[in-house]
Amino acid sequence: MQGIGAFLDSQPFIALFLVVGLGYALGRVTVAGFSLGIGAVLFVGLAVGAIAPKASPPGLLSSIGLILFLYGTGIQYGRTFFKGLVSSYGLRANLLAAVAVLAGSAAAMLCARWLDFSIASATGMFAGSLTSTASLQAAITTSGSDMPAVAYAIAYPFGVFGPILLFFLTHKLLRPKVEAVGSQHLQTGEVSVDEAGLIGVTISEVRKRLPSGAAITMLRRGSSNRLVDRDTVLQAGDLLLVSGQPAAIRSLELPPNHGDIRSDRHDLDLVLVHVSREALVGKRLDQLPLPQDVPCRIMQVRRGDVDLVPTADLVIEYGDQLGVVAPPEHLDKFSKIFGDSVNAEAQFSFMSFGLGMAAGGLLGLVPIPIPGVGVVHLGAAGGVIFTALVLGYLRRLGPFDWTLPQAANTILRNFGLTLFLAGVGLASGEPFVRSIAQDELPLLLAGVIQVLVVVLIVIFGGWFVLRMKYDDLLGIASGATGNPAILAYANQLCPTGRPNTGYAMIFPGVGTILKIVLVQVMLGSDAG
Repeated sequence: MQGIGAFLDSQPFIALFLVVGLGYALGRVTVAGFSLGIGAVLFVGLAVGAIAPKASPPGLLSSIGLILFLYGTGIQYGRTFFKGLVSSYGLRANLLAAVAVLAGSAAAMLCARWLDFSIASATGMFAGSLTSTASLQAAITTSGSDMPAVAYAIAYPFGVFGPILLFFLTHKLLRPKVEAVGSQHLQTGEVSVDEAGLIGVTISEVRKRLPSGAAITMLRRGSSNRLVDRDTVLQAGDLLLVSGQPAAIRSLELPPNHGDIRSDRHDLDLVLVHVSREALVGKRLDQLPLPQDVPCRIMQVRRGDVDLVPTADLVIEYGDQLGVVAPPEHLDKFSKIFGDSVNAEAQFSFMSFGLGMAAGGLLGLVPIPIPGVGVVHLGAAGGVIFTALVLGYLRRLGPFDWTLPQAANTILRNFGLTLFLAGVGLASGEPFVRSIAQDELPLLLAGVIQVLVVVLIVIFGGWFVLRMKYDDLLGIASGATGNPAILAYANQLCPTGRPNTGYAMIFPGVGTILKIVLVQVMLGSDAG
């Protein structure tokens, strides 16, 4: 073992990617329905770091990994976050998460008194058990010591494993009814105007009767297909092609689709094109330069693995695949209009990316005075995620396109998170083992208590008091505890997509910014 440790100490590059590879391999192992997922990278890092302490990569590398993850998260969920702040569900979710995190900080202070360790260590334990490196950076800077870092290393492993275990146990205890989402691709159905009693009705009136998530795509009259506008009046014998989300189409209870419209491509055909022209990214659908002399319409927008119903205010992103309906002889025009390069799925503006990251770093330096506490700073991580949330909400500002294609964003966030977990694991392995050997169990116990307080307040408070859905509560708890490995397990346990929404609303504000402020408040109260 000493020989392996000495080799890895001399080869930090090999050690880093060995941790990545073995971590992902371990994360796939499932025991009784339980697996660590990406969180296993941290635990392999701890093991390797314990035997090869000099293999730890520079701290800047882990910080860059974290900030890449935060930036991608802010860009992707900016609109969801700000909409959540004004919706009734979003307000309840944020209030529940804030109460839980505040209770966690109070528990940290009480544990420091009862178990006899310093407030500086309490802030590190608070940051570690809630997996917030952004607040750890604030604690180190404010306290001027490395005590928070040691406590962080002790508390962090259970900060990842604890919520996952509690999700597993509460799911067994509460036995919630969770229905997995079905297909996320658009479905179509044909409506007979005669059978539906729509003769003489305009398309505008029909659209008002459709459920949310459904739209009229085209009309078949006689033996030809044609596009419609809001003033088109339906006649006897007409067929309508309706497309939309599966739930919306099912709610119409349409008869079996014989494909009369879609099988005839003589008059109108469908072409799929990727958006790769930079000038079009960030524009709304109704702003796209469709040719005026050609009858055409955008029938669908595929983003990653999901089909979106095309609406006038839908904002286009790099790599979106547009389904355009037009006469067959004009289909080749749309490749020229939109660019149609498949490389767009991984393409984005490095100019906007660099300036956005730099702006976030500058924001993190701005002093924020809090009466009775003093001056606090968001730090690089907090500044980046707040800036990314704003840019993700704006999408485009003048010549700057802030969006990231879903494929590129996913790769960016996963790579950043992997670097961060591997780096933290390698750096924390030796101090973690040393601290346990030196009887630092009070800090570990305090971390366990804090995780229990935060997670159980969210799940039981939300379930029994606020009567919220279990999959929503997993998303809120994931955002409050912070580590994306926890969210990954929540999605595995409840594959409805709603944990992602809850995480998006909670993680940037309560899960990051509130924690940064709280560690400085804790240290300020101790100094007072």
